[in-house]
Amino acid sequence: MVIPILLAVLAGQALETIPHARTPVAIAAQTPPPQAPARKPDVFYVPTPQTVVDAMLRMAQVTDKDVVYDLGCGDGRIPITAAVKYGARGVGIDIDPTRIEEANENAKAAGVTGKVRFVTQDLFESDVSDATVVTLYLLPSLNEKLMPKLKKDLKPGTRVVSHAFDMGSTWPPDERGEADGKSIYLWIIK
Repeated sequence: MVIPILLAVLAGQALETIPHARTPVAIAAQTPPPQAPARKPDVFYVPTPQTVVDAMLRMAQVTDKDVVYDLGCGDGRIPITAAVKYGARGVGIDIDPTRIEEANENAKAAGVTGKVRFVTQDLFESDVSDATVVTLYLLPSLNEKLMPKLKKDLKPGTRVVSHAFDMGSTWPPDERGEADGKSIYLWIIK
């Protein structure tokens, strides 16, 4: 049975037309491999520890009225936590389709697919204007590069929270904090 299915897949035949197409080979053939990012990501993926996620969301005073955007969302833990703990809606943006796939799986496991969505996009080109909270864990140079976009696109009162890195001397944070020895910064859009 495996050989005819493999031959059919290699020949481009639709799997639905293959009798008994529920074999592991057929199932594997139905799942396309993750696509490569549109361009090389600016940073290596390093997840924010959950204790820091919790502290970031507390610092931003997230509520069920918020829309939390996580720029460079990785596995989606920040928007997922915002949805689970606070009832917020969330959007995760990442340039790496593999991370987005993982985030979607995590949202499904957490039961919050109706509250969060994840998109494969370049965070520098994404529309973030609906955000009431933006979270970041990017390098200082990327934060500084992103700063003009945040100031231009976000509404007054929107909170921006960064794990570990600030925005440089030209935009000092409104508040600083710490969680498990990690720095957290908050800015409020004026």
